[in-house]
Amino acid sequence: MKPVKVGICGLGTVGGGTFNVLQRNAEEIARRAGRGIEVAQIAMRTPKPQFQTTGIAITNDVFEVATNPEIDIVIELVGGYTVARELVLKAIENGKHVVTANKALIAVHGNEIFAKAREKGVIVAFEAAVAGGIPVIKAIREGLSANRINWVAGIINGTGNFILTEMREKGRTFEDVLAEAQALGYAEADPTFDVEGIDAAHKLTILASIAFGIPLQFDKAYTEGITRLTTADVNYAEALGYRIKHLGVARSTAAGIELRVHPTLIPADRLLANVNGVMNAVMVNGDAAGSTLFYGAGAGMEPTASSVIADLVDVVRAMTSDPENRVPHLAFQPDSLSAHPILPIEACKSAYYLRIQAKDHPGVLAQVASILSERGINIESIMQKEVEEHDGLVPMIMLTHRVLEQHMNDAITALETLEGVVGPVVRIRVEHLN
Repeated sequence: MKPVKVGICGLGTVGGGTFNVLQRNAEEIARRAGRGIEVAQIAMRTPKPQFQTTGIAITNDVFEVATNPEIDIVIELVGGYTVARELVLKAIENGKHVVTANKALIAVHGNEIFAKAREKGVIVAFEAAVAGGIPVIKAIREGLSANRINWVAGIINGTGNFILTEMREKGRTFEDVLAEAQALGYAEADPTFDVEGIDAAHKLTILASIAFGIPLQFDKAYTEGITRLTTADVNYAEALGYRIKHLGVARSTAAGIELRVHPTLIPADRLLANVNGVMNAVMVNGDAAGSTLFYGAGAGMEPTASSVIADLVDVVRAMTSDPENRVPHLAFQPDSLSAHPILPIEACKSAYYLRIQAKDHPGVLAQVASILSERGINIESIMQKEVEEHDGLVPMIMLTHRVLEQHMNDAITALETLEGVVGPVVRIRVEHLN
């Protein structure tokens, strides 16, 4: 069979890695795909002399690739929302299959893109959009297809994980580690997407859709960042037998789907608690398989390229198949997607870590316990750090049993007006991942 011709849009980190791996492993990839894969055109804004592109058409106009009649598959690696959306829709309109690593594009515009792809009978593949080189989308969509998925929990942003690892292992402040992450290239000059949970929420939205068979609903994901975490909280968590991770959690309940990203205490002996540095991991719990863990590099030139090319191979294999018999984009056939609602964070249940700065006066602990008890909040354990008394204030650390978030919000409001409590109450959710 004649080679499949591919156009790469964007020759940055991931695009460069994809090009290099396609060239280096061309023979092995062709053996797996059943035919050759040829890079016929590349769109890039500036020349990249480090890549050997002799004999390949070069353009600075990505839309030229989308309309090139010679191109069978467009690989979108330009990133962002606007140009990427226009590029992908243009490629689909011209009957081309698409491979993308763009989690923001899929999370926000995926419903529109997949509908257009079905209309045109083409494939949009996006394994590299979540967790870089970890093939977790394929695992959930195909490998775990016999299961009713109960929950998905993941460390799916390497920057945040690097920061929390350094804070725990070396006692450094958030600001100090963030500056190093930026210097090392782990974090952007504007790190908002990473440290506020937006990047992780994009990825979690995609995972939840595939796991539970629901439309993509990024706008309903709850996000909370790590910017307010202190080394004190990291150390207290450690003393209690936990580690703090910036976790994405999607859980199916009778009332709806929980979709949330936030700092989370995880028991120190759990596998996810021991994922450190810039590494990513996703744990999936199914009714038949139980819990499975997918671990690896969540970003990087060649790890992400590995997922891009895996999608490319899948698309090449499926090109001659009937569109109706291909693996659905979101794991379930479009007419089988569920209307199960996304729950607001107030309707979600969790256990909690609380840090309260209390005056060193008799009766304050009893008042705190009373406020929690009145709202049905049971205390699992409590630790007072008298040795850390400062300005007459003593840190009071508590772990609670699972409770509705709304009840905890009400309790925190009451605690913060208590005469014996000074300053805001620090609240971090706890997940045991059983």
